[in-house]
Amino acid sequence: MSTDHGSPEALEQIRELVQGELSAVDATIRERFRSSVTLVEQVAQHIIAGGGKRLRPLMVVLAGRACDGARVECILAAAFIEFIHTATLLHDDVVDMSVRRRGRDTANEVYGNQASVLVGDFVYSRAFQLMAATHSHRVIEIMADATNMIAEGEVLQLMNAHDPDTTETRYLEVIHRKTARLFQAGGEVAAVVSGADEPAQQALAVYGRHLGTAYQLIDDVLDYQSDAQTRGKNLGEDLAEGKPTLPLIHALRKATPGSARLIREAIRNGGREHLEEVLCAIESAGGLEYTTALAHTEAEQALVALDALPDTPYRDALAALARFTVCRRS
Repeated sequence: MSTDHGSPEALEQIRELVQGELSAVDATIRERFRSSVTLVEQVAQHIIAGGGKRLRPLMVVLAGRACDGARVECILAAAFIEFIHTATLLHDDVVDMSVRRRGRDTANEVYGNQASVLVGDFVYSRAFQLMAATHSHRVIEIMADATNMIAEGEVLQLMNAHDPDTTETRYLEVIHRKTARLFQAGGEVAAVVSGADEPAQQALAVYGRHLGTAYQLIDDVLDYQSDAQTRGKNLGEDLAEGKPTLPLIHALRKATPGSARLIREAIRNGGREHLEEVLCAIESAGGLEYTTALAHTEAEQALVALDALPDTPYRDALAALARFTVCRRS
């Protein structure tokens, strides 16, 4: 595989291993997004056209193949994991009043908040229809617990917004619930529908949890490091929404009194008026390096979890996916 673990080529090499399954997942998503209600169909097509890396479905099909799993059930699992993710994005963009995602106008910007919330509910219910099609009580149990925890994570994030006293522990709890839990569920479900034993199920759950945590940590770094053209979002989007992510939290711990006052005020008020000064404070405090180092620690823990699986090209691809997650630039 490519030595540049974070390059688009590295991700494409991982995808090539399960290209047939990914095409089937894409077809399933398009088919199950269809609705006889015109507005639902319009919003669904807008979402599909937005694309995205679809790392979660990729992880699910790789995990299934690593367990020598049945193709059909893993495709269903990959589709409903992506549906849950999509529903949360629709709701997130309304809560955050976002206008851009992946370089395009958000659904709420184009169709309004009411349509986005309601179509988000539609996508959630479609996900549970797909879960039911697996005929697995354990799958339903895992996903019911996961979606409940994701909702709690959204509320916790709302509680942290504009609060400069948010601690690293509180921030990590939001990541665990809001992002990592769905990755964890995807890994575990893939093992369950593949008929894997309990150790493999637990190993892939642990892998998914650490992978998801690493993914979100790097996302928070890129918010202060990337650009709108590369990432599809404006620099400092989290700051504009008053979200105290780890680069800011760490900068507050290390900042001079003057810089600390500036950061606290920026979190309280939101916006980008003092973005340059905040970026300088984060850089001086080593906030991006600290967050990146923690992401790499999480990725290493994901790699350790894979030791419980048989040595196959699919296990190697899961390892490569963990490396991509922390080395990516968008």
